Amino acid sequence: MTAELTTTANYLDVLQQAVVAYRSGKRDRPDPATVVAALLQAEKAAKRQRSVYPLESLLGQWRLCFTTGTRKLRRNSGIVLGKGFYLPTFSPAQIKFEQAAIASPLAASNQIQLGSFKLRFTGPAKYLGKKNLLAFDFTQVQFELGERSLFTADFRGGKAKKAAFEQIAIAKLPFFAFFLVTEEFIAARGRGGGLALWIQ
Repeated sequence: MTAELTTTANYLDVLQQAVVAYRSGKRDRPDPATVVAALLQAEKAAKRQRSVYPLESLLGQWRLCFTTGTRKLRRNSGIVLGKGFYLPTFSPAQIKFEQAAIASPLAASNQIQLGSFKLRFTGPAKYLGKKNLLAFDFTQVQFELGERSLFTADFRGGKAKKAAFEQIAIAKLPFFAFFLVTEEFIAARGRGGGLALWIQ
């Protein structure tokens, strides 16, 4: 069960407070239940307004600030949101979407860092603008220590899967359905049902 926002608490205000507090390292952040409620309201608003976001607004590197995850129900076959939590600031997790030129393929990468050690997954991506849906598939893994690459290898089918990416149905790929995109933060629901908030 998630908290309901009061009429005086606008979901954008709550998310802005969460982003500013997280970025500055402050502890007086909105509690997780309030952030989850704000994300759900943002998602409903995007559906009502039929918001469409251009790919250009998603390009760049985004740091994961907050996520819910999901859990399966034993008695029912459904999935419910987890309670939600802020990511630890000492171990940044980042996602990046990039495109060298308009006609070039879209690429995605997901990276987690602990000290000077980095683990990065990269692969092709595609964006369905009318649905605000960005699908991707990681086909390469890389370990780095500082700026030095320690290991790079194909991942889950590697080159063959990358070559066949455009023919793979969206339903068979991991994806994010974006429902809020601003210059400072973006929010989406993942294929597994969880919610995520990233900051610039």
